[in-house]
Amino acid sequence: MKTKVAIIGTVGLPAKYGGFETLASHLVKHLKDKFDFTVYCSSKSYAKEEQQTHYQSARLKYIPLKANGAQSILYDALSIFHALFYADVLLVLGVAGAWTFPFIKWFTNKKIIVSIDGIEWKRDKWNLLAKSYLFWAESIAVKYSNIDISDNESIQDYTAMRYNSLSRIIEYGADHTIKSSVTYKDIQKFPFLSGAYAFKVCRIEPENNVGMVLDAFSKLPKYNIVIVGNWNNSPYGIKLRLQYESYKNIHLLDPIYDQKILDVLRGNALLYIHGHSAGGTNPSLVEAMYLGLPIASFGVSYNRTTTENKAHYFQSSKELVQIIKSSKVSQLKKQGHLMKMIACRRYTWKIIADKYQNLIFEAMVVKSKSPVQKPINYQLNMQLNQMELGHLNSQQLFFEKR
Repeated sequence: MKTKVAIIGTVGLPAKYGGFETLASHLVKHLKDKFDFTVYCSSKSYAKEEQQTHYQSARLKYIPLKANGAQSILYDALSIFHALFYADVLLVLGVAGAWTFPFIKWFTNKKIIVSIDGIEWKRDKWNLLAKSYLFWAESIAVKYSNIDISDNESIQDYTAMRYNSLSRIIEYGADHTIKSSVTYKDIQKFPFLSGAYAFKVCRIEPENNVGMVLDAFSKLPKYNIVIVGNWNNSPYGIKLRLQYESYKNIHLLDPIYDQKILDVLRGNALLYIHGHSAGGTNPSLVEAMYLGLPIASFGVSYNRTTTENKAHYFQSSKELVQIIKSSKVSQLKKQGHLMKMIACRRYTWKIIADKYQNLIFEAMVVKSKSPVQKPINYQLNMQLNQMELGHLNSQQLFFEKR
């Protein structure tokens, strides 16, 4: 019989919301012959007529709560408790429901694989109470899981330094993206497609440095920027839209759920702007890389690791302005080709699915998680980590193998 795997922590399938949903979709697609999947979905995010019993070969189970925000704690917990009745392996995406892990560890023989989803507690969107819970939940997730996953080498170094745990690195795939040609009808709807433009798609939140990017392009009237995001979901987004929507070179678009339109807008950009300052390997970044777009990225360690230090990096609007002004089209195209090569080597769904397959098989046979490295100088580790430099020297300077 196939190993029964429950995928917990996504909004659901079919995927139409974010990175975890896309991951779940491709795991089901690539590994359906190996495992018996059940995917938990939020009935709050799918209309009744959209709800299905199966997606491809995976069973779908609906929980009557939202998968994100404060309700995610209970949403994940209910999913986990339900999965205990049948699943061999719980693949938990995110740490919201990690408070249940000790009970699972103590009273069952179920195997837990958890993806900690970057350093979630550092995100600016959370208040102090939420950050405190996520900080605690992260430690519980790492301690009581059979295997923990990081989506970036920098996150792996972080968990090694803080928890003395060797997290497994599995990024995201990007080869589902398509570069579509611009049609006359497209240009009629989006006139900026007839010329050069930079592009950015993200949640409109402070941690994504949207204000910094907009400030830079407000000083570059000859250069177009297109940003797709949920502008009306927060006072921050509403304020930015009011402040910058009058600039002729700045195009602020609401979320686009039509993948074909998004493929046209993103795939034909001259430059992709990635402003994320928190998290790990971001799906939108690896997708842009797979499309062969040159990258100007906020210069934190996660983004540098993802792009192998071969993109352009900025820490301020002034630095971004300088990148835009100094970059020649020929140089950008060369960098875009390099980004494509990295993505083809590291960020395809076949590679990602194979890694998850190996971890599931391993979880079934390994009885306990063993610490493999020992901290030597914790204080210095944390100082480097706070400066986003922890990944540079952690192996050489801070750890010794047992």
